[in-house]
Amino acid sequence: MSVSHTFFLQGSVSTLLSSSVTTNGNCRNVSVKFTVSCCSQATSSPLTVVNGNVEKRASDRNEVRLGLPSKGRMASDTLDLLKDCQLSVRQVNPRQYVAEIPQISNLEVWFQRPKDIVRKLVSGDLDLGIVGLDTVYEYGQGDEDLIIVHDALDYGDCRLSLAIPKYGIFENVNSMKELAEMPQWTPERPLRVATGFTYMGPKFMKENGLKHVTFSTADGALEAAPAMGIADAIVDLVSSGTTLRENNLKEIEGGVIVQSQAVLVAGRKSLMQRKGVLDITHEMLERLEAHLRAVGQFTVTANMRGSSAEEIAERILSQTSLFGLQGPTVSPVFCKRDGRVTIDYFAIVICVPKKALYKSVQQLRAIGGSGVLISPLTYIFDEETPRWRQLLSTLGL
Repeated sequence: MSVSHTFFLQGSVSTLLSSSVTTNGNCRNVSVKFTVSCCSQATSSPLTVVNGNVEKRASDRNEVRLGLPSKGRMASDTLDLLKDCQLSVRQVNPRQYVAEIPQISNLEVWFQRPKDIVRKLVSGDLDLGIVGLDTVYEYGQGDEDLIIVHDALDYGDCRLSLAIPKYGIFENVNSMKELAEMPQWTPERPLRVATGFTYMGPKFMKENGLKHVTFSTADGALEAAPAMGIADAIVDLVSSGTTLRENNLKEIEGGVIVQSQAVLVAGRKSLMQRKGVLDITHEMLERLEAHLRAVGQFTVTANMRGSSAEEIAERILSQTSLFGLQGPTVSPVFCKRDGRVTIDYFAIVICVPKKALYKSVQQLRAIGGSGVLISPLTYIFDEETPRWRQLLSTLGL
């Protein structure tokens, strides 16, 4: 007896499926009715089929969702940055994966694995996220719906890089060009690469002309793979490079795939379609920019004798370390002498980076400055952050 089945799955609850059964040369038609149980109708898929194409859309909910890393150094550094921006995350129960930022209404914080943050941004289950740039590239895989809102949050610095042994056939190989030209790599004996980056690794090798390559997946202790004979090279994240050197591995010229750090990412459709996402993104971007610009900057205030504000400004601008952000602020200092209000001093205010702080104080003293006061800056707000203008341009707004 032979049986052939033809199944047509539809979106209806019940579907009639046809089958043909052949028994001893005789063919009989059999109709079988299958009942398909669906999930609650209240749960809608973020995917819509339009003219045969799958179109992603923002799922039906009112809250704006921000995804943050749930564990590790990236998680703690992210919370510290938000706290410095007066955006402290409040988590009632540390075992729960959802929290809030009281300063921003209608915003939910969801703690997720970094790769899941990227995937849920693509699917529309999250609207915003903070992850490493390498994670965006690996799990976003060039999806145009992902928009990098802020590309330099100044932590989580590392690079995704190719590393090879310092010894053996690789001893004199110091560039990607030399690696690609090695005669050892053939269809029968390809270059073996161990990596956890199964999208970016093969893509990078292909772009660099390496045709005969195989990849094995691994998540940890990749540095041991060449010494164990499991792989010829590795593609992994590198911070200082110490672990590579201690395992007799080296990076080579042209072998850096991406320089990575923490970034703020958003879903295009969420920004365009979900109420409140664009406004929340604007506020977060402004707070982040203002704080990051102020890091390492100090306000220097001093008094100086002079005949006019212009004369004081001339003296200040003659010193290279006293220019400030846009120039010094010079204001008269009023005092009362013999019953009359007079101006003997002018107060000057400038912004100075930490590395130039002592030199600036010396230069101020040299041109007559006294009573020098120094205080760290918390925020520097621009008239409008360039990244916001860039985002609006990307969205066509």
